[in-house]
Amino acid sequence: MTVLSADALEARLRQIGAERYHNRHPFHRALHDGKLDRTQVQAWTLNRYYYQASIPAKDASLLARLPTAELRREWRRRLEDHDGSEPNTGGVARWLALTDGLGLSRDYVQSLKGMLPATGFAVDAYVHFVRERSILAAIASSLTELFSPTIISERVSGMLRHYDFISQDTLAYFTPRLTQAPRDSDFALAYVREHARTEEQQAEVIGALEFKCAVLWSMLDALQHAYMEGHPPPGVFLGAETPEAFAA
Repeated sequence: MTVLSADALEARLRQIGAERYHNRHPFHRALHDGKLDRTQVQAWTLNRYYYQASIPAKDASLLARLPTAELRREWRRRLEDHDGSEPNTGGVARWLALTDGLGLSRDYVQSLKGMLPATGFAVDAYVHFVRERSILAAIASSLTELFSPTIISERVSGMLRHYDFISQDTLAYFTPRLTQAPRDSDFALAYVREHARTEEQQAEVIGALEFKCAVLWSMLDALQHAYMEGHPPPGVFLGAETPEAFAA
């Protein structure tokens, strides 16, 4: 690999998204095309909760390592977006409103008792990656946000169209992300374009984005195996067979 220009590096990163982003996954397509039943949609929201709830921890670990006040101020906005500035605000709270709207017990969702083991492994791997790798790699791993506005638009329109148990209020998590994700990805992309100057740095950036795409893809692999192909591991959420999972 030779050193790429900033434009060529950006093109390579966008190519990774076109090839590897999880909007291409069969479970994603089934979710948005109305092919899942209520239990399968509940399982998706329950498992995805752990990812959403771990994002602030991931961002806090990077925030602690950033060397300038300017960078810390920029990254701190991500914590505020997900944790909120007060109780019951922010992205994590809005995700719990989604699981509430699907009839799941909030205590059960937050307990993680029904989560697929593979979800935990994938999310923990991402948190550890951001904590342990270079600042450049950690920032680059967030560049899946370059592609998220498209998937969010598909998700909201498809789910509202196909599922009578989904409402606009239930999907309130996604509306702020249509502006937050482009803002965040613009910053991260500019940082990567400026700081990935050597062959080794550019390879690190490419590898970081490929890794993050693999995290998101593997989470959907696990959901498909358990809930579409009928191979749930012991102890996970099984819909009506898991009475403690539902709100009283």
